[in-house]
Amino acid sequence: MNVQQPHIHHHLVEQCRSGDRQAQRSLYEQYAKAMFNLALRILNNREEAEDVLQEAFVDVFTRLDTFRGESTIGAWIRRITANKALNVLRKRKMQFEEWNDATDQREDEVEMETPLYDMATVQQGIKTLPDGYRVVLTLFLLEGYSHKEIAGELGITESTSKSQYNRARNKLKQWLLMSNPSMQ
Repeated sequence: MNVQQPHIHHHLVEQCRSGDRQAQRSLYEQYAKAMFNLALRILNNREEAEDVLQEAFVDVFTRLDTFRGESTIGAWIRRITANKALNVLRKRKMQFEEWNDATDQREDEVEMETPLYDMATVQQGIKTLPDGYRVVLTLFLLEGYSHKEIAGELGITESTSKSQYNRARNKLKQWLLMSNPSMQ
């Protein structure tokens, strides 16, 4: 592991802090596409993702003085973007199903071998999931959040996060099998 990694963009961050527009443009260009994709995966709406991206980078540049360098600048920008996207979902009043022991156990027992699918097909399937399922699946599987972190971010219990993830995974498997019956 490279101990210097959190400081890869230290000089660029310092230039941005001093108001250097070229440095700000460079930082934006390095991270905008990935942050847009993160917002899009969470929101499943291109226009909202574009708005979140813009709001996130406004926050990045106005709050850059609070960046302490304890993580990479990319991780810090990712956290801001994810929080902005989650706030949009909260305004939509995203619904989460409460955890149910019996349902969760049944879903775990139905575990099956999943055939391999191309990423575009999987992404299409993820887009069909209800907001609550899609967000938890995205944060856990694609963004690497723990269920504890997800629970804290979304204001749900850890067990609800786990349940939403399992249900999302099962619903995605069903969608994949239905969309390509030859893979059954």
